[in-house]
Amino acid sequence: MKLIELAKELNVSAEAIKQFIQDFDLELGVCISTDFEIKKDFEKFARENVDFLRLYEKDLDKTKTLEQIAETIHQPKEKVEKAIKEINPNIFDNGFFKSSISSYGIDNRLGGNYQFVYNYFGQKTSLQHRDFIGYRDLFFYISSVLEPFLNPQQIKDWGINKPAGIVLYGPPGSGKIFWANKIAEIINYKFKEVKKHYLGTSFVDGNKTNFNDFLVTMMRDEKVLLFLDDFDEIMMERKAETDVASCNLETQEILLHYISKFEKEDVLMVGSAKSIAEIDEEILAPGRFDVVIPVFPPNASERSEIILYAITKGLEEDSLLYKILKKNKADKIPFWNEISSQMKVFSNTMIIDFTQSLKKRIKDIYQKTKNENLEISQSLLNKALRDAKGKLTEEYLDQISVFLRDVIVNNFDQFQMRIKALKTELDTYRVVEEPRRVIGFPHNDGENEV
Repeated sequence: MKLIELAKELNVSAEAIKQFIQDFDLELGVCISTDFEIKKDFEKFARENVDFLRLYEKDLDKTKTLEQIAETIHQPKEKVEKAIKEINPNIFDNGFFKSSISSYGIDNRLGGNYQFVYNYFGQKTSLQHRDFIGYRDLFFYISSVLEPFLNPQQIKDWGINKPAGIVLYGPPGSGKIFWANKIAEIINYKFKEVKKHYLGTSFVDGNKTNFNDFLVTMMRDEKVLLFLDDFDEIMMERKAETDVASCNLETQEILLHYISKFEKEDVLMVGSAKSIAEIDEEILAPGRFDVVIPVFPPNASERSEIILYAITKGLEEDSLLYKILKKNKADKIPFWNEISSQMKVFSNTMIIDFTQSLKKRIKDIYQKTKNENLEISQSLLNKALRDAKGKLTEEYLDQISVFLRDVIVNNFDQFQMRIKALKTELDTYRVVEEPRRVIGFPHNDGENEV
């Protein structure tokens, strides 16, 4: 059963169910699949607790004061206020909080007893078998963008059409190609990467072909997602001070000519960009690439999960590395939390670099000592961290700054918490040196003696 079907049957909105999953920190893998098939445990919970879900939705939909939230969940006002500040919502001028804030979600954060929720779900899915780690907010945001593909009734009832083009933007190594593949999986489209040589003129089996021919061929195919990397460079705005390559200008013109046909021909193009600030406005116009989706570096908790996933991926329980990890309790997420907290603004690829370095260092020590009880010490972790920091360059930090500016302009409402957390982490690298105080007395020439 699909999520939208269950929601309709229970008379609870799909959006409320999605928010419930996030508020109660439920693992996506035990609730729904990538194509929004409801898992049995979650369906059982929803049916047996439909009254609570309706109560949750009613509370979610209404604006409420701090006092009203505290009264609803029987929690001290001061604790509620602190929890809300951590969530960082907007507050209306009249003192009412946004309707998207759930009283029960806040209560859960404050340690309210919701064991009846968690009793319905079996053992957590092994990290190795998850579709992806964390990013529930991004997954549900993307799913809302893709709703016209998943629910054709939206087109009929509301005139909301399928997007023809989407831009995924974020710093290098944040996983844009992963999410492009995930989009193809969600809407059941074939993933096709647009190679750079497709954009110019080339010869295939002795026949001359170009980007125009490529698009025509793709539109004859059934349900295809075209992925174009370096989208911001190829679709750069034409300015006097910028030199846009003639082949890129030709690509823009061809794309603008055909994009109006994409929806009818079941074609979706997804561009990957480091920034959207320099993309030509014509490209981002309504009906073209008017959907922009930020892809953030992982937050602290996601970094811990990614480390554990990457370091245990493909390991059998009787493997040497797994035995060493287990004896250090490094087969559990809490072991990695401290080192993860030092990986501020790290990209996914930097985290993978860390795990690869650590694996090699553990292997080298084992080969010298033959000791399965070797300690994964702080010194060992720090050395692997130092290796991974090689990509944490000034240029990368500048790209994070650009990304933050982009996302504040384009997607602030949807990702306030991530924006705040990322800015806080970036600021740790941006310590402004205080000007040195001059000591001494001025001479007649006005210069100070230091």
